[in-house]
Amino acid sequence: MPRSRINGNFIDKTSSIVANILLQIIPTTSGEKRAFTYYRDGMLAQSEGNYAEALQNYYEATRLEIDPYDRSYILYNIGLIHTSNGEHTKALEYYFRALERNPFLPQAFNNMAVICHYAILQGDSEIAEAWFDQAAEYWKQAIALTPGNYIEAQNWLKITKRFEFE
Repeated sequence: MPRSRINGNFIDKTSSIVANILLQIIPTTSGEKRAFTYYRDGMLAQSEGNYAEALQNYYEATRLEIDPYDRSYILYNIGLIHTSNGEHTKALEYYFRALERNPFLPQAFNNMAVICHYAILQGDSEIAEAWFDQAAEYWKQAIALTPGNYIEAQNWLKITKRFEFE
């Protein structure tokens, strides 16, 4: 039984019902419907902290999903799980893959910048400047896509004199 049918949360059940209705109304292939079901089940598992189950669902969704835009969100969510698990190299790989399919994911740029910034705090001071510069580039891209968001990143860029704002 799909996870979306066994979840007891009222909001999740309501969302699942609405999603199922939309899938019936909107003309999609059976593969696209199955991909969405795996994606939705992955999101539910992820929200409950069941990362192994979420990854299984996301991997199956990526296998079935053909639309690059939709795949970008699946790949982004896989990156989120790897970030949560402290697997930063894997997370960066999935964020890059998501951005290849959809270059308008400011949250992916932001998360990549956060990983770079974290690496600075954990790593070798000799390469810290390069990590700072990489973090700055990712934050600049996130801010360019969504001006007004990422205020802390904007402040960090100002303080470190890596970016001048109007």
